[in-house]
Amino acid sequence: MIHPTAIVFTGAKLGPGTTVGPYSVIGEHVVVGARCRIESNVQLTGHSTIGDDNRFHSGAVIGDAPQDFKYAGAPTRLRIGNGNTFREHVTVNRSNKLEEDTILGDGNFLMAGSHVGHNSVLGNQNILANGALLAGHVVLTDRAFVSGNCLVHQFCRIGRLALMQGGSAISKDLPPFCVARGDNGICGLNVVGLRRAGVTADQRLRLKRAYTLLFRSGLRRETALEKVEEAFDGEPLIQELVTFIRASRRGVCADTRGAGRTPDGEDGASEP
Repeated sequence: MIHPTAIVFTGAKLGPGTTVGPYSVIGEHVVVGARCRIESNVQLTGHSTIGDDNRFHSGAVIGDAPQDFKYAGAPTRLRIGNGNTFREHVTVNRSNKLEEDTILGDGNFLMAGSHVGHNSVLGNQNILANGALLAGHVVLTDRAFVSGNCLVHQFCRIGRLALMQGGSAISKDLPPFCVARGDNGICGLNVVGLRRAGVTADQRLRLKRAYTLLFRSGLRRETALEKVEEAFDGEPLIQELVTFIRASRRGVCADTRGAGRTPDGEDGASEP
């Protein structure tokens, strides 16, 4: 179950059925659940707690110190759920302070060369494609798709079922169900993702109408939000979108079909 060339420190705990490949290193404070598969040349370190059925491919470094000059060596933590996949050379950093953890939920797929910064929180079933980079304190909710070589600035949030096109970059929040394009731009709804999630054609149509009102009407942000709440009262998907926007501290990405500025100077709604 453990290759003779692997190094497993005395304090490390491995669950039943977990295998460790050649030249991998498991640190003394690492706890690994059942049926995990740790391939060759993997490093699991720090105060990392890892659930069941996770797979770590060659070269992954999980739980190393945060890339933060303020970090002073505290025994900060990383928590990983169940059924996640970490492909070649993925890096996930533990948090930079004891009050917060870096957290990954269940069923996330991190492709080769992707990075999750300190204090980030990923929900469930998110996908990071090759070279996707998340800075510190980033929040991904559930089922987001971050395409290849995308950049996400620190403290940004990405909503449920959102998608970032390849090479795009955001320093503002990406609302749920939306597609990011270029720098801080959005270009409509993630229709394919919504279909796969079981969102009906009627629900998608109503989401599209709400999106148009929010981002392409030319209304001030607060006015547009009020009109959407009035027009689509009680619809959970649209309420989720509205709630996310209202909670934004960084502002949200602007629609790329217009000038990208509302009359009050906020990025957002504009005429098509």
